[in-house]
Amino acid sequence: MRPPARLSVTGVLGELLITAGVVVMLFLGWYVWLNDVVTGGEQQQAAEVVQQELQDQYDRGEALAERPTDPGEPVVSIAPPAGQVFGALIVPRFGENYVRSIATGVDVETVLNSRRIGIGHYSETQMPGEIGNFAIAAHRNTWGGAFSDLDKLRLGDRIYVETVDGWYEYSFRGLEYVWPTGVDVLEPVPAAPGVAPTDRVLTMTTCNPRFSTAERIIAYAVYETWYPRAGGLPSEISGVVEARG
Repeated sequence: MRPPARLSVTGVLGELLITAGVVVMLFLGWYVWLNDVVTGGEQQQAAEVVQQELQDQYDRGEALAERPTDPGEPVVSIAPPAGQVFGALIVPRFGENYVRSIATGVDVETVLNSRRIGIGHYSETQMPGEIGNFAIAAHRNTWGGAFSDLDKLRLGDRIYVETVDGWYEYSFRGLEYVWPTGVDVLEPVPAAPGVAPTDRVLTMTTCNPRFSTAERIIAYAVYETWYPRAGGLPSEISGVVEARG
């Protein structure tokens, strides 16, 4: 009978390394995929609560608009303090139930990595409906990946920003890829420092490519109209919100 093979240090070390590699891969799978699913679900639920709170604020008379039913000039709110939620982003292209909260500032710990928020407003840029550039940011991956599908937007896709006053509708126009130093996309006229704005623009920023911070992907949309809360929801999203309610 052949004697049993003796264990070698190299063999044991190799098995330990393989085991460690499997553990690391499982952890990465959880962190990248499961964490996004869980956190994204929490952000979704929190945003739905925010939508109800916005309606409650309006019912208490806290809106700036005097209950208009016709659009006219959009009402422009004053930005709240850093970290405070003031609205919600609704993007039908990202899924019929997609909604995420928007807070002032892009602080990583309190806004972008929050299980309740996920989207931050660059406080130096304009507010929804204001002439200039309403610019927001979110993660592409991890912490809910609120802008995971930013590259899937198509020309003409509607994007809605909800506040206590109503819903601001923007129409997607195109994508741009810039270096992390390309902060001029946050100018009142994106990428045109010193130029006075005449249009209302929505700029959405996130990292690119996936799992990297090498560059930024920028999505631009232009203002179309707004829907005062007294006049009811935009038709494109009314069925989803009413069914959820």
